[in-house]
Amino acid sequence: MKLEKIVDKLGSIEKNSFIKVIDNIISKNQKHSKEIDAILSSADKGLKSVDSQNISKIFELTSVEFSEQIKCEFQEATSQLDILIDIIIRDGNCIMKQDWFSRLYEKEIKNLKSKIKGLNTQLTSEKSELSDDRKRDYKIYKACLSTAYYNDLENNREAKISSDELSIIITLSKQLELSQEEIKLINYSILPVKLIDNIQDVINSLKNIGVVFYSKKEGTIYVADEMVRLLRKFRKKEVADKFSRRTLKLLREPIINQISKRHNIERTLTYSQKIEEIIKEGVSFSSLLSTEIYKEGITLTEKKKTLNELCEKGLNISTLKGSTIEDKTISLIEYFDKIEIDEKIGISLDGFEKMLTELNQSLPKLNKQLKDQFELQDEYVLSADYLLDYNIKPRDILDLIVKDDLNTFIKENGIRQRGDNILNILEHYKDAENLYLENFENVAYRNLNVLKENGILIKESELGLKFEDLTKIIFSKLGFNVDENLKSQINTQKDMIDILLNVNNNEVIIVECKTSKERGYNKFSSVSRQLKSYQKLALKNDLRILKILLIAPEFSDDFITDCEMDTEMNLSLITASSLAKIMDAFKISKYQKFPHVLFRDVVINEERILKALSK
Repeated sequence: MKLEKIVDKLGSIEKNSFIKVIDNIISKNQKHSKEIDAILSSADKGLKSVDSQNISKIFELTSVEFSEQIKCEFQEATSQLDILIDIIIRDGNCIMKQDWFSRLYEKEIKNLKSKIKGLNTQLTSEKSELSDDRKRDYKIYKACLSTAYYNDLENNREAKISSDELSIIITLSKQLELSQEEIKLINYSILPVKLIDNIQDVINSLKNIGVVFYSKKEGTIYVADEMVRLLRKFRKKEVADKFSRRTLKLLREPIINQISKRHNIERTLTYSQKIEEIIKEGVSFSSLLSTEIYKEGITLTEKKKTLNELCEKGLNISTLKGSTIEDKTISLIEYFDKIEIDEKIGISLDGFEKMLTELNQSLPKLNKQLKDQFELQDEYVLSADYLLDYNIKPRDILDLIVKDDLNTFIKENGIRQRGDNILNILEHYKDAENLYLENFENVAYRNLNVLKENGILIKESELGLKFEDLTKIIFSKLGFNVDENLKSQINTQKDMIDILLNVNNNEVIIVECKTSKERGYNKFSSVSRQLKSYQKLALKNDLRILKILLIAPEFSDDFITDCEMDTEMNLSLITASSLAKIMDAFKISKYQKFPHVLFRDVVINEERILKALSK
């Protein structure tokens, strides 16, 4: 769930700890002071009275400083912050009931103790399954960490790993290619791990440093998507688990076995179980792609070829930059970051809901599989809105399904069988109309690249007409009569109205649609001549004009001023983004038809209309 949505949802007391942390950063932060001051200047009572959207912007501006504060917390040897963060950054753990979090925490501590015992046995046993080289790596790291921790006690100081010591330890772990789980096991073999009995103390420790929100009334922990990404980077996990899984599933079993052996993963597990263990281990994604996914002894040229095939044929990504393995890896990580941040899901929301319904019919065990995989506490989880709150998208679900089950689902639902199964399923549930409506603003901006990324292929020459068609659909969904017959009767070859809304008794609303690549639509003189000619045309045909609406991606200040000064037309301006939000709010309102009297501002006030519809 996005930070903005969480802040909107919770009360002031529940947001207080987070606000305090950000406020403290702002008081010391000089880097983005101008941008932050500009946001705060509109608030009467400082950060507490800033709206959710601007709080999200301020967090983005202070994220580097926030990371530094978390880094300081990690130097507290008894904090267990690494254990707790590893729980809350897992896919599916961004919203948790208190008792569910308590169970996950207890389970984590229990598993950790068991693994530490196993590791110590492996290090001391002559019949260890660890290679001599890996044993040596573990022992070097353990010895250095032990020195960094115990040297304080020897000097009669509190045991603590300093910032300098921590940076050296991190560098060492990276050079030894240790996973986050291996690091954690060795860390807690030196500092015994202890279960904190009072889970409320654990929650408060996370809340007080600003990484979680806690609703006492609901007994629920919320971790913002933005926070998950920040904490994941802090734990050196370059991509979300779902993207690691997507990549690992493309590798042959011998390669998965090779990676598993290197990181002390049990050899008796199945192929899928080993992939899940590699993910849980926190093996560095860049380390996987730079060294670990290749057969031993192959040349650099062969490595590049393998990586190119993995990206282009396996992941269907042909746009990655870079000629070296390192550059290609960085580009792939950036690609996955962009997908995760993007709110678009590749298919329409209705299509997603339909896909989940039919998946449940064909694969009745999928609901439990999703619950287990993403550690979700609710009984039924196959709901589009529910899963999107956890940032789980259609492709993430399909990636979990084994090949035989995918084939069964495809056959039972008449989905194309040639080519890539997952891409065929997504195409089948795309639901073109709703997908276009979800990209209404991108069509208005003529943003071909973003449209392509979101699964829409269209020629640039078709965008103007498509924007007009989509606007008609929106007004129809708002309950208006988009009267094509009346429009065709009065239109001439010279004057052609885009959309005519027939309200009642010869009363109409004229709608003009404008797309623009340029930011700030500013051609008032030309568009006003056009609209005035439409006004004359309607009046000539004995029609009473209730309103003229101009829909565009945005409007420049000069355009708005000129519009305000015009006395001949009853003209209102509305952005594509505002119209789309009004349509979404109307769907859940009590109204059967949109009350057109709300279109009374020069620039339509979206917030006022949304508030009116919610009453």
